[in-house]
Amino acid sequence: MKLLVTGAAGFIGSQYVRRLLASESSDAPRITVLDKLTYAGTLDNLELDHPRLEFVQGDIRDAELVDELTADADQIVHFAAESHVDRSITGAGDFVLTNVVGTQTLLDAALRHGTGPFVHVSTDEVYGSIDEGSWPETHPLAPNSPYSASKASSDLLALAYHRTHGLDVRVTRCSNNYGPRQFPEKVIPLFITHLLDGRNVPLYGDGRHVRDWLHVDDHCQGVDLVRTGGRAGEVYNIGGGTELSNKELTGLLLEACGAGWDRVSHVEDRKGHDLRYSVDWTKIRTELGYEPQHDFATGLADTVAWYRDHRTWWEPLKRRTTPH
Repeated sequence: MKLLVTGAAGFIGSQYVRRLLASESSDAPRITVLDKLTYAGTLDNLELDHPRLEFVQGDIRDAELVDELTADADQIVHFAAESHVDRSITGAGDFVLTNVVGTQTLLDAALRHGTGPFVHVSTDEVYGSIDEGSWPETHPLAPNSPYSASKASSDLLALAYHRTHGLDVRVTRCSNNYGPRQFPEKVIPLFITHLLDGRNVPLYGDGRHVRDWLHVDDHCQGVDLVRTGGRAGEVYNIGGGTELSNKELTGLLLEACGAGWDRVSHVEDRKGHDLRYSVDWTKIRTELGYEPQHDFATGLADTVAWYRDHRTWWEPLKRRTTPH
């Protein structure tokens, strides 16, 4: 079986590919990775010499290339996306072009060649903010940032291809990911790398914003359960089960890095900052047997240790995005 995985030089996609390549099963897939290698992607995340892996550098909006790769694939897992909220606030164009037009290009190719399942990987941010309880998959979408609006648009487009054309599309929506190899603009690796460098860390507003934290490997477990056992036209939430305010998370990171609260700089809150995200993942647990395998305390400690031991991986990435 041949699997096309988009965006797999990035944080989550590369972990998913490593997970599949680790399998020695006779039915383990051959994998083609399509990645543009934007600032957040690096070939250091991939085992390029693995006999079941092929890497192709390219843009998911390149219809000719996408058609060629899709014609040779049995299934697609679509991770490729622009995903940083702050960047979407200062410039939404790339988010619309990649997340919406890029997804449409892939869907068109999958439809032409009958490629499926097509697993569309999305985010809990499409639901908007929730004060109490947790969102089920049937909750109306109410995105607040340009990033989440672009992802909601691509979700609806993907599901429309199922309803209109019968394409086997399956959508996953995850909570906030963490773990090794996450690009250091996201909050956990940003704080860890800043603290390891002796720099202060920025805390938005009063720090009361709440997120559910999901280890990247647990997320990838969920995505693959949906690929292998999910139902066409369905949405599956994937959660981690650890809700923390940003202030609580900051305290844990300070402790893990041996730093005090004097290293925290309080900054103006992000525009349209959602107060709380929380997904109900009963569906994937009951239908597909999903259970997170990483408790947050251990996962966070392992993540801090990984960044401490892999400066040669993240220091060049930080230099790409740090103003001079």
